Order: sequence, then C-alpha cells, then structure tokens
Amino acid sequence: MSSYNAQELANSYELDLYCVAANANPPVVKILDYGKFRYESLKKQKEAKKNQKVIEIKEIRFTPNIGQHDVDTKLKQARKFLEEGNKIIVSVRYRGRQLAHTEIGVETLKRFVESLSDVSIVEKEPKFEGRLLSTTLAAKKK
Repeated sequence: MSSYNAQELANSYELDLYCVAANANPPVVKILDYGKFRYESLKKQKEAKKNQKVIEIKEIRFTPNIGQHDVDTKLKQARKFLEEGNKIIVSVRYRGRQLAHTEIGVETLKRFVESLSDVSIVEKEPKFEGRLLSTTLAAKKK
C-alpha cells in the first residue's frame, strides 16, 4: 500500500500513522491513537523505573592501627550496607611513617574482609593507590 493510501486510511478512522520500522523494505507502519500510545509507553517506563533497585557504593575508611572496638563498629555498619544490597569500598589510609609498615594495614584489611565473607564477595582485590589501600566488596546473591 502506498504511503498516501495509508495516510488516507488513518485519517478516515481519525487515527495516526505510526512508523514501526522505517528501515524495513517496505517500511512497517501502524494505525493507532498516538496520544494514547505515548501515554501507555510512559506509564510502562515509570512502572519499570519504580521496580528497579539502585545499587549505591558506600565507603568505609580506617587506619592501620585501628582499635578492635572500632573495627567491630565498622563491621556492623558494613554488614548493614551489604544486606541492603549496596557495594562497599573498604579503604585503609596511611599517614606519615605508617607507610613504612604497610603489612599492618594489609593484615587489618584481610581480617576485615574475612569477617564479612559470609555476606560478601571480593569484587576487586586489595590494591595500593598512593597512600590508600582499598578493596571493593559486593553482597552475595541470595
């Protein structure tokens, strides 16, 4: 059917001609109420957006010589973030002469990650970036 005839047919029904596949040979079109079609597609998009979960990245920082009670507090917070489905970046920040004994911070970070191994997986291995040793943890799939 020619485009002129298709447009005449759509006008006779008081509807619009909507192009579905312009690159097809011949082009594919639909006769429909475009206002209603657009309203329904926007409604579907809003519904899909409402049901989607946005994953945030939270950061937990500490120094190599952190006290045990402080570690427990940060573990509790990290566990809460992971149970909400967020990712966390665990960072050990070195200051001054602490850089001479990086193994202390590495050991602290390993213990921290092992404590969370029941609810998380290591997404990015520990890596030095200047004065920062960091790793990324993600929640385990349920």
